[in-house]
Order: sequence, then C-alpha cells, then structure tokens
Amino acid sequence: MAKIICLFNHKGGVSKTTTAFNLGWMLATMGKKILLADFDPQCNLTGMVLGYQGIEDLENTYKAEPPNNIKDGLSPAFESKPRQIIGADCVQVTGNSNLFLLPGHIGLAEYETTLGVAQELSGSLLALRNLPGSLRFLLDATADKHGIDYVIVDMSPSLGPMNQNLLMTCDHFIVPLHPDYFSAMALSSLAKSLPRWAAWARTAHGIPALKDADYPFPEPKATFIGAVVQKYRPRNGQPSAAFQRWVDQIVNGLQQELIPSLENAGLLDRGEFLSRVGFEPWEPILNVADFNSLIAQSQEHLVPVYALTAKMVEQQGAVWDQTEESMRKFEEQFKICAERVIALVG
Repeated sequence: MAKIICLFNHKGGVSKTTTAFNLGWMLATMGKKILLADFDPQCNLTGMVLGYQGIEDLENTYKAEPPNNIKDGLSPAFESKPRQIIGADCVQVTGNSNLFLLPGHIGLAEYETTLGVAQELSGSLLALRNLPGSLRFLLDATADKHGIDYVIVDMSPSLGPMNQNLLMTCDHFIVPLHPDYFSAMALSSLAKSLPRWAAWARTAHGIPALKDADYPFPEPKATFIGAVVQKYRPRNGQPSAAFQRWVDQIVNGLQQELIPSLENAGLLDRGEFLSRVGFEPWEPILNVADFNSLIAQSQEHLVPVYALTAKMVEQQGAVWDQTEESMRKFEEQFKICAERVIALVG
C-alpha cells in the first residue's frame, strides 16, 4: 500500500507547493511511482503541473464519472450519491513517466464545513459517518489504481477540519518553513494544535459508528519526518548572516517546542528518526536557497528547477554556466532530501 506524505504548515507562503513538485519529481526520477494530490482549493500545484492560468481552464477538464479530480472523487460521500468512492483518473506528468497528479478543485472548499460538522459530531448522525474516513479512502483507492509508492499531499495553509483530517490520517508529514519571524511563531502554534489533533484522531478511531462506516476512519499513525527550510538569500553557498539568524531560531524552535510536543503526542519517535538518517529531527531534511528567477522559470516551463535547460531560460555562455551551477545545487539538495524521505518512511 502507498505511503501518504503530507506537506503542512498553517502559515502560507512557505513553498509547500514548490517543495511538493520538486520533491515528487525527484522521487519519481529515482524510480518511485509518485502521486501528487492537490488538496489546496487554490489549486496552485495543479496549475504548476498542468500550466493552467485560471479557474476556467481547470473547469473545462473536470469530469465526475470516472472522477478525475479531488472534489468529484469525494462527492459520493459528501453529496450522498448512490455509488462508492473509487480510485480517480490521474494525469501523467509530462516529462516524468513515474509522476502523476490528482488535480485539485476550487469547490473542495465547499466540503470543509460539512466535514467539520461530521468530525465534531463524531459519527452520531448516520448521514455524516462516512465523511471522516473518505479522504484517506480516496487516496488509497487512487494510489492502488495507479500502482503508486508515495502520495505527496499539498495542503492549504489553515487549521481547518480538512487539514486536521488529512494530517491525522496520513502516514507521515513534513513541515515546510521560511527563515523568518512568522515561521518561528508558527512552530509555537503547531506545537499546541497538532497534539490536540492527535487526541481527536485516537478518539475518532475508537467510535463504533466511524469504524463501521462505508469508509472506516483509519487507525492514526502519522509521524513527523522532518522540516524543510527554504527561500533564504545565499552568500558563498550559505545563508547570509541575517537569514542564518532566523535559520538558527527555527532550529531552536523545532528543538525546544515542536519536537518535544510531537514526541509527547506520539507523532514522532526521536530514536527511530535518528537511527534512520543519522541526525536529530530538529535538523532540517532540506535546506535550500531561493534561486530567484529560477523558481519563476520552473513554473513557466512546468518542470522542476533542476530540469531547466539553457533554451528554456534563454541564456548562454558565462551567464548560463552560473545558472547551471545554481541548478546543480538545487538538484543536489533535493536528491539528498528524497533519499532521507525514503529512509524515514521505510
């Protein structure tokens, strides 16, 4: 069965989508079959992969039978349709035969309130008991359909019920961060919120109505497999002094607040983490600079940063040599990160 890996931080703008795309592509290049699942109603990952410029472009591609997007995939449960959730049709990503996309849908936001009610009532209303287990059911069915090894879930920046459900029913999660004040503050918030979510999930799993639902609520087993720090300004291959101070503060926040909180909540086995990768869980599994225009070029050409070519970026000579060196560093860091993810998920 595929491993479900969520990228989550309720702070926006921390490169969740960029990380999902570049990490997914790298894992696929290394021989794993990867499914990118876009659970953010903003659909940025879908746009990055498929090159869509607006909602109208997306709407023209949606179909409900068989479903080819997240909202229509979940609709049998959320709209009480007389059919079972089945594995969705997915898009094979151009340029990488091992990489697939389960497109997002702006209408997924419409299901958020209903899911929240279902999770608060904990299955006491028969009509709602199928909802809490439906998200994981769809991901598992879709992964089985396409022979997927890892599902990478791109999530919205919120502490809403959809993210609560996704994170607590996944197998592993990664926390993307920026070296700035707001990311440092987010660690304190996550240290309080995630243990509450874990307690809720354990309670939900023990409720007979949710266990016996058409889409049973799975046993919670999510584990933290690392933080990602991105978008600092490099100098001589390292973060500049100003950014390094924030990187140090992020690492301190991980060590002093988030990691102890996750350990106490059963969301991290620190000893196992250390034995699998050889360093402590407060050290980021990926630490990569902001290569400025390369990110924009990557989004324009629908490939990861390290797959850009001189023709794509319209450069040559010494300028291209410098760009190619930056790309090589980006590729190196994502390869290291991918190897660590493989080691940590087992």
